[in-house]
Amino acid sequence: MPGDLQALGRAVKQAQYRHHRALDNRLATVGTTLAQWDALRAIDRNPGSTARALAEETFQSEQAFGTLANRLVTRGLIERTPGRGRAIEHRLTVAGEQALRAGHRVANEVLTESFAALSAGERATLLDLLQRIGTHG
Repeated sequence: MPGDLQALGRAVKQAQYRHHRALDNRLATVGTTLAQWDALRAIDRNPGSTARALAEETFQSEQAFGTLANRLVTRGLIERTPGRGRAIEHRLTVAGEQALRAGHRVANEVLTESFAALSAGERATLLDLLQRIGTHG
């Protein structure tokens, strides 16, 4: 049993690694990286959020997200404005929305290719199972 669990954990990690590499390579063709596109997605889902909330949403430290956000500001993809208290709020610019849409197209292509071997029902089951274990712990 423990060996099976380790094999399962490795298979999940291997799929994630393959997705990340493919996404990073293909997102470069539209002028972004996986980390930048993921940050744009998080800001789009949570406009006005703080760096702390967005760092958590993108699985980064606050410092790493702050560095990334600075690059996105420099590229004109997001804007940061004063919020409540000392908080800084983040929002997409028009250019950021365009980069996000381009990233969505690329991600849809990559993930369609990656999951092509699974039927729609198998994909739904896999999603359900991963969401179930993602909520424990």
